[in-house]
Amino acid sequence: MTYKAYIDNIRAKTGKDPEYFQKLAKEKGLVSHAELLSWLKSDCGLGHGHANAIILYIKDPELAKKEASGRRKKRESQKIVYLLPSPQRSCVECAG
Repeated sequence: MTYKAYIDNIRAKTGKDPEYFQKLAKEKGLVSHAELLSWLKSDCGLGHGHANAIILYIKDPELAKKEASGRRKKRESQKIVYLLPSPQRSCVECAG
């Protein structure tokens, strides 16, 4: 699921935008990931993944907006790497 899909689902379920959760978290003085996660899951009724999507917005709104728009470049670790099987060695090569 894309980041945008998470945010769209949150809006559909709660009727609230990420900005709403950001403002409320600031009012409550919630800062750490654990505090935010617990609050979003227990008080706001979000699932784990949806709560993490909101936490990204709370902690880094600019990155979250890039994720939602699809403008962010993939990090090196996110690129797909295809591994091809190595050629089979004959018994003579394996024996030495």
